[in-house]
Amino acid sequence: MELRIAAMRWLATEIIGVELVALDGSVLPPFDAGAHIDVHLPGALIRQYSLCNHPDERHRYCIGVLKDAASRGGSRAVHDQLRVGQTVQVSAPRNLFALQGGAGRSVLLAGGIGITPMLSMAQRLAQQGRDFELHYCVRSKGRAAFIDTLHNSAFAAQVHLHVDDGAAQQKLDMAGVLAAQDDQAHLYVCGPTGFMEHVLNSARAHQWPEARLHREYFAAAPRAEGDAGSFEVRLRSTGLQVLVPADKTVVQALEEAGVFIPVSCEQGFCGTCLTAVLGGQPDHRDSFLTDAEKARNNQFTPCCSRAKSAVLELDL
Repeated sequence: MELRIAAMRWLATEIIGVELVALDGSVLPPFDAGAHIDVHLPGALIRQYSLCNHPDERHRYCIGVLKDAASRGGSRAVHDQLRVGQTVQVSAPRNLFALQGGAGRSVLLAGGIGITPMLSMAQRLAQQGRDFELHYCVRSKGRAAFIDTLHNSAFAAQVHLHVDDGAAQQKLDMAGVLAAQDDQAHLYVCGPTGFMEHVLNSARAHQWPEARLHREYFAAAPRAEGDAGSFEVRLRSTGLQVLVPADKTVVQALEEAGVFIPVSCEQGFCGTCLTAVLGGQPDHRDSFLTDAEKARNNQFTPCCSRAKSAVLELDL
């Protein structure tokens, strides 16, 4: 879709909010809490941003973008090149971080810019009258986006702000948060990789099953790089075999052979390029699939993952 930038406003230090609307003012495709859109940016970049407004709003999409010092170009393009009145190409919303059904409590944990999907989730949960709590961790109050919105909301009593440079008693007590939940609660976490790993590993240490742990990455999780040697991929439909050398990804090698796989993040955390594997053993290097899904070896992310076997047969 081609959408117009209707407004841009500062949400916090180095975080800008962008409001996107249809060119003709018509309603936009629906979304639910946790959804994101792919935004096509100057320089042929495509980046994913969570929708942070109420899911019932059909007249706009709202995103929040942190100007990241380690940016690969996306956040700099938003901050430095996008302006009100410009148009941008945007995908329809996709949801890889959806709220789960059931009556159990939802525990939302946001680190920094990870508040964006959590704000939408909190609004949906409050609207549905479901039990939840939101813990928002920031380095300083000046870096807390949407803080006025949260404090003035109908669910303000369920919001807990934790500031790194604040008093010790207000800092996040992860063990205490986990211990206060029953065995029906679901945990949702989004933010910097280190924050997310701390939350998830703490939950696992408290015997939380993976089925009740939900996460969304904004960047690829750190991983140990295995052997990057060459291997072949074979396409089931045509029998085409393509060599993937050590210095190319599966996506790149296939593109050179005329086979195109849609990609977005190119780091293995968005799932856009997820491809079925019919034979061979993938070397999973993504953050998208769960450990259980990786163990099945029936799908992989060709943007970053490789092969442990000499040949991978793909459902392409």
